[in-house]
Amino acid sequence: MKIALISMEVIPGRPDLNATHMREKIAEAKAAHADLALFPALSLSGLFLGGVWKQSTFLRDLADYAEEIAAAADGITVVFGNAAQTDSCTGVRRTLMEARDGALHEVAHTPLHGTGNTFAPLLYELPNENIMLAADASPFPICFGARTLAETAREKHKNIFCINTLGLQDKGKTVYTFPGRAHVFNANGERVLISPAYQEGITLVDTEQMPAPLPQTAEAPIAPIHRMLRYAVQKFLARIRMERVVIGISGGIDSAVAAALYVDAIGAENVLLVNMPSRFNSATTKGLAAQLAENLGCRHTVVPIEESVAHTVTQLTEVPIMGKAAAKGEHLTISSFVRENMQARDRSGRVLATVAAAWGAGFTCNANKAESTVGYATLYGDQAGFLSALADLWKYQVYDLARYLNDTVYGREVIPQGIIDIVPSAELSDAQNVDEGKGDPIRYLYHDYLFRAFAEENCIPEDILTHYADGDLEKFIDCANGLVAEYFPTAADFISDLERWWGLYTGMAVAKRIQSPPLLSVTGRAYGSDHPESQIGAYETIAYRTLKEKLQRNN
Repeated sequence: MKIALISMEVIPGRPDLNATHMREKIAEAKAAHADLALFPALSLSGLFLGGVWKQSTFLRDLADYAEEIAAAADGITVVFGNAAQTDSCTGVRRTLMEARDGALHEVAHTPLHGTGNTFAPLLYELPNENIMLAADASPFPICFGARTLAETAREKHKNIFCINTLGLQDKGKTVYTFPGRAHVFNANGERVLISPAYQEGITLVDTEQMPAPLPQTAEAPIAPIHRMLRYAVQKFLARIRMERVVIGISGGIDSAVAAALYVDAIGAENVLLVNMPSRFNSATTKGLAAQLAENLGCRHTVVPIEESVAHTVTQLTEVPIMGKAAAKGEHLTISSFVRENMQARDRSGRVLATVAAAWGAGFTCNANKAESTVGYATLYGDQAGFLSALADLWKYQVYDLARYLNDTVYGREVIPQGIIDIVPSAELSDAQNVDEGKGDPIRYLYHDYLFRAFAEENCIPEDILTHYADGDLEKFIDCANGLVAEYFPTAADFISDLERWWGLYTGMAVAKRIQSPPLLSVTGRAYGSDHPESQIGAYETIAYRTLKEKLQRNN
């Protein structure tokens, strides 16, 4: 038997376009003398459709288009994913349909959204064959289902043929990337085939001549993430019909990686880099920003903001506050903290937004996941933008991506080593002078992993404090040894730091995340749809308070 595994971009909510595409692929499979063509799960409908799933007319159309696919299955068996109304309380089910010569019947089904963010393929054991088909719709760089398919092949002692959906789909804020890969496992659970990610095409496999097991290959963990981000940026921009991008660059790591990623994805000619220094920006970072732009070959410009920020401060402090409730001669006072946030808003809300409009482009948000976790960003300032491509990457992953872009993607130092080496800093005050080694309040070597425990492992302060008391916290959160003692000389110091960040994570940071731009999900635990949360604030469990008091007494 010859099986054609169809890697096809699925357009969510457009069964008309998907059906047309499927008929074309069926014709190609027949021309290649395939006996069976396997399409991904939900290949007619797409997965993330929001309220469309409640429209009975849409489900009716899906059934009609399924009949068209059945009619096209002339002389070939076609197995494809669809969705259908169910009589149970689940409402809609994922289905796997088998069609041949106009005949159509369901061979597998599961509830559509019954598993939340857990993605698993629909499985179908071919009658009288040592073959199992797996139609998948799993996002992220690596197909999650493939991790268990090998085990399933061994248990069933069957060859498994799997195809995943290709393309971009979203839940509003959270954007998912589907790699579209074909996987084949033999009856021993050995992977014998894997097709390239993010490419349309047909993978033809003769079951009578199964390929040999693939050798184990190792690549940097950041490599599949880079492929995903590059593809997602391209597809997202194409979807919103945007060809040009403006990126604010500071001489820091996040904006540098964003710039290198976008240039890699859409070309230097479509990227404009803008450096917006204030009096707090060092000659070091201004020079690094200029070197980055030169290395990438982009258009770039420098728009100082000190004058406009100073003008706003003067204006607001001199304008009187009026009204019956106002005191005589009442004026605003602009604190140093307020001035810090003014700089961020001036850069994004005034300069970048205007430059983008003038150049016919959008401007990016360069936030990473550590900053989003605790709200270390200015609302309506550096948190603004049309897309946040790095928002599901921890700071250490941003550094990994920087090195990968230099070493592997570009093959040269496009991101200056000075940017990689310099202390991370927002440079919004004298307290963040990079030339004096002063930077952000987040100590990323430790806090990256602490925040990851919060966001991705659902750890609470009780868990963290318990492991701190047991002396194995670094092992528990997987950060480098010795950091806890180095950063926190006393238990009181440790507890103060823990409560500071947990309070922000569960407090104001939630409001900021709600208002942040769309983001690319890498982990399945991205902020937005993947990470349900409410602005309930911090809570101390009974066990946490008891342990806290004990440690402070013994301090």
